[in-house]
Amino acid sequence: MNTSYLLIMSVSVGVLVVIQGGINARLGLMLSNTLLATTIALITSATITLAAFLITTRSYPTLQQLKSIPLHLFLGGVFSFSALALFYYVIPRLGISTVVTFGLTGQIIFASIAAHYGWFGMPVELMSIKKLIGMIIMITGVFLIKI
Repeated sequence: MNTSYLLIMSVSVGVLVVIQGGINARLGLMLSNTLLATTIALITSATITLAAFLITTRSYPTLQQLKSIPLHLFLGGVFSFSALALFYYVIPRLGISTVVTFGLTGQIIFASIAAHYGWFGMPVELMSIKKLIGMIIMITGVFLIKI
């Protein structure tokens, strides 16, 4: 797939995160329960994901394949739940722009560290002075947006 297309898809992810965050944070307020809104969001996501999986997948992993996967790789849902619940809780209190802006800062910092060390089985992307300067500029920009 073309790199430009993948970059456009990446920007779309950012847009979708803001839309779903706003909608689900509002749902949490209207229900007076952030965890219920998170539950609804995750059940909806799981249902759509399962349907897409069943429609598009021709072969399924065997029990042996599933058993060979390290247990910690099944914990992604714990992090998804934690991120979404925090997101929906904080948005009505700080505003969506502030939460997304500061969330982006956390992503920039942690992604750079994880990439440098190749965490989660990802390709290593070593830190360089150029990347560090870019991160500082991006983080400075993020904070300037909120001052």
